[in-house]
Amino acid sequence: MKKLFAALMFSVLPLTAMAAGPEVPLDKVDIDLTDKAALQDGLKTFANYCMGCHGAKFQRYERVANDLGIPEEVMMENIVFSDAKIGDHMKIGMQPSDAKVWFGAAPPDLTLVARVRGTDWLYTYLRTFYEDPKRPLGANNVVFPNVGMPNVLSDLQGRQVIGCKQVQVVENGKKVFDPLTGTPVTEEACDQLTIVPGTAKQTEAEFDETVKNLVTFLAYSANPVKLESQRIGTYVLLFLAFFFVVAYLLKREYWKDVH
Repeated sequence: MKKLFAALMFSVLPLTAMAAGPEVPLDKVDIDLTDKAALQDGLKTFANYCMGCHGAKFQRYERVANDLGIPEEVMMENIVFSDAKIGDHMKIGMQPSDAKVWFGAAPPDLTLVARVRGTDWLYTYLRTFYEDPKRPLGANNVVFPNVGMPNVLSDLQGRQVIGCKQVQVVENGKKVFDPLTGTPVTEEACDQLTIVPGTAKQTEAEFDETVKNLVTFLAYSANPVKLESQRIGTYVLLFLAFFFVVAYLLKREYWKDVH
């Protein structure tokens, strides 16, 4: 029994290790899996910026096209950049052995990343890359320190750097003001991210929307049947509620003469 318990504990260590990380406040993101426009935009970003290194090998192009309301010819022309067919899985051509030589480790498949990491983590992670000349690929990340990938969205976001600047003091979730003058109380913080002016193709709001849509697509990819499961679950609960009423009335009818 002790050996079985030990084996189970060791089996979950990789999952706990993956979930572990620095205590960085995560930005909240509101994901709407019914928003087809957001899903389509997220798919476009995924295909153009992520699929050079990351695949979604548990997804098929055809399934994604059908779920997102994309005609097959549009899918093949704008999303599939290889010789893959519409019924193929969303794999990449890069071999894991080559990726390990180039990057030190093979980039992970992203089909289930939203289920493993969570949407808030992904949303914050994708927006907190910053330039770091000490890193091999010139980039680091606030949420994932010493990350082994570049900021692939830097042309949209712009060159983001980390440095010091004056910020208003916040205590217990409330901004602090000087009681005499009413002016904000500030302090120097050296973990502030800023965009170098003139280096971004998108505004901050536009980039946040692009990342949100990408995370929405990754959330869909991690569980394509979520909406269908919820719909079926609603029907099941309604049936059980109706069946309970019928069963209760039937039970009362059968037992009324027992006492």
